[in-house]
Amino acid sequence: MSDSPSGQPRSGDAPNDTILIDAPSPRALFVLAHGAGAGMRHPFMENVATALAEHGISTLRYQFPYMETAGGVRRPDPPMVLQARVRDAVSQGILARPNLPVIAGGKSLGGRMTTAAAARGWLTGVRGLVLVGFPLHPPKRPSTTRADHLAAVELPMLFLQGTRDDLADLSLLRPICEQLATARSSHVTLHVIEGADHSFGMLKRSGRSGADVIAEVAHTVSAWVTQVVA
Repeated sequence: MSDSPSGQPRSGDAPNDTILIDAPSPRALFVLAHGAGAGMRHPFMENVATALAEHGISTLRYQFPYMETAGGVRRPDPPMVLQARVRDAVSQGILARPNLPVIAGGKSLGGRMTTAAAARGWLTGVRGLVLVGFPLHPPKRPSTTRADHLAAVELPMLFLQGTRDDLADLSLLRPICEQLATARSSHVTLHVIEGADHSFGMLKRSGRSGADVIAEVAHTVSAWVTQVVA
């Protein structure tokens, strides 16, 4: 889609379970999955997409099937269903914007399922993965088993984690990222956001707003995309 006259990001044509936001001068497309408890229209997802557009990164946000269920308790689909949706969304993104390099990833569960799909070799055409709050373990139950599949991922990876994230003990995640970076020539980067929790919320005494955190996320993703897509 062509740039909007105002130079602002604009929505493109997409199925009902996706939202395509074109950057005014796009240089990449980010296929972005939501977390377990909130869908693609959550303010965090919207704000990240808007901020990325200002850095020239278009986004295709999409829903997992369970979020489309009318009424009742929304529980995540089985992993194979989630991973298949990641694969299909990436294919949608490539078809929608064939001239743009594609990265994929997402918030929490969405990021983990994206890495799992990549480990299966399902994400042909993707140039790198961005994991926003990778859920390494359940709250207050530190472990690393959720990262076991990452060794099979052959793509550059960017992890964005808060120091107050109770789903990712940094003393466990740091060495995992270091081992992955050592084992391959591609970029594996851990960017730590001081004071952020799993939802990237900040304490009032930090002096930083949610907008500040979104801006840091967007700037970090933009700089990393420049490295891996160059």
